[in-house]
Amino acid sequence: MPFREKLAKRARKARLTLSLDVISGLEAYFGLLAKWNEKVSLTAFHVAESDDEAIDRLLVEPLLAAKYLPNPEAEVIDIGSGGGSPAIPLKICSSAIRLTLVESKTRKAAFLREAVRQLELDNTQVEAVRFEALLNVPRAIGSADVVTIRAVRVTPESLAGLEQLVKPGGAIFLFGTDSSAAGAIPADGSLQLEAVHSLLPHLYSSLIILRSHR
Repeated sequence: MPFREKLAKRARKARLTLSLDVISGLEAYFGLLAKWNEKVSLTAFHVAESDDEAIDRLLVEPLLAAKYLPNPEAEVIDIGSGGGSPAIPLKICSSAIRLTLVESKTRKAAFLREAVRQLELDNTQVEAVRFEALLNVPRAIGSADVVTIRAVRVTPESLAGLEQLVKPGGAIFLFGTDSSAAGAIPADGSLQLEAVHSLLPHLYSSLIILRSHR
């Protein structure tokens, strides 16, 4: 089955309606990801085969999460961007957001730069550093409306650091599972659990939103 048909099928199952521009962008991104993944380990999902789980996890989940962005031109910082999901699909379907991809591994950062170039993603930059390095950059502190994280282990200490990147009243979006919500709640401090939104029930996937109240 051609990729576009597979994507349309998975989108319909999630009750999503995609424009032709979004479909074209996602197809180009997924193809680039599959090509690079043959040489650089970007994702463990079977992107070369375009299987259902890969499309659901890497494309459909970010599209479902996009409706929770606070505004169309939100400043978004994605931590541990790796193969580019959820950040790049978010950018493709919400083209006006301003996006910073943070990836410390050189080869993965090279992929992200190539994806930004080939997909012509404006207002998008790649920072090839650990996120802790951003805490020493004055312009990064309090700059983000949303910080997104997927497939990165978080601790109360790392969440406290990530909160420094968020504007007062901003949020951290954790892409995880229903069962991971409780572990994401900080014991104290100004970062509080606001909501847990189920994304794809058959995969038990959730978007956990932590709100900064400092």
